[in-house]
Amino acid sequence: MRVLLFCLCGLFPSFAVADPLPPMLAQRAPADIDPTPYWISEKLDGVRARWDGQALRLRNGAAVAAPAWFVVPLPGYPLDGELWLGRGRFDELSGIVRRERSTDADWRAVRYMLFDLPGADGDFSQRLARMQQLVEAIGVNWIRVVPQQRLADRAALQALFDAVVAGGGEGLMLHRADAHWTAGRSDALLKLTPFLDAEATVLAHLPGKGRHRGRLGALEVTDAAGRRFRIGSGFTDAQRAAPPAIGAVVTYRYRELTPRGQPRFPVFLRERLLP
Repeated sequence: MRVLLFCLCGLFPSFAVADPLPPMLAQRAPADIDPTPYWISEKLDGVRARWDGQALRLRNGAAVAAPAWFVVPLPGYPLDGELWLGRGRFDELSGIVRRERSTDADWRAVRYMLFDLPGADGDFSQRLARMQQLVEAIGVNWIRVVPQQRLADRAALQALFDAVVAGGGEGLMLHRADAHWTAGRSDALLKLTPFLDAEATVLAHLPGKGRHRGRLGALEVTDAAGRRFRIGSGFTDAQRAAPPAIGAVVTYRYRELTPRGQPRFPVFLRERLLP
């Protein structure tokens, strides 16, 4: 299989193979977005993992301790994708990825869902076709391309968005079909979610009251803009008993900013995986 995959390198005529390549990051889609120039996919609630040609790595560069059989079919050039178990299973997936030695049974359910080719030539439509060719040649069920589709108008986009969110999905991703890959945040990649989301650093654990007495009540956090606020909802009982450590980076969801510039109704989503 490895020999076959290396023979496919002609499908990818020019790669910036050396890592680390900064990731391509999404901007928020405007409310009146015209979907016709974009390929559209579900926003997966998984763990982003980039293949550097030798190892799977998290956004911070930490290597993922995936079994050898899981990564051996992957080629010697960069891929970007999401480790995924399914909707609503992020905590379970996080546990598998965090463990230095997970069992084969754990990883048999994990899928590596490809959504781009970092540093590759060509627009996204061309990169998508190459990913599909690659996955077809690999021929294993745990390496797949995130399903992409084109939509005719905003009504179709809204209908798909509503269906995904109603089914427990996080929202949609929009890849501009004619855009070349570029590092950093770009309007070539947009996200459409029912809420805003952001990251913050944990400053303190605030004690709970009532039924949460003796456990976490809220996290005091600060964001990149220097705003200090509290996140008090979204935690499971297990997370309240063993909350993210001081200094940990967490993702939270909120509706909008208040007139004072604070996130309104922040809700804990997850802790960013660190080495």
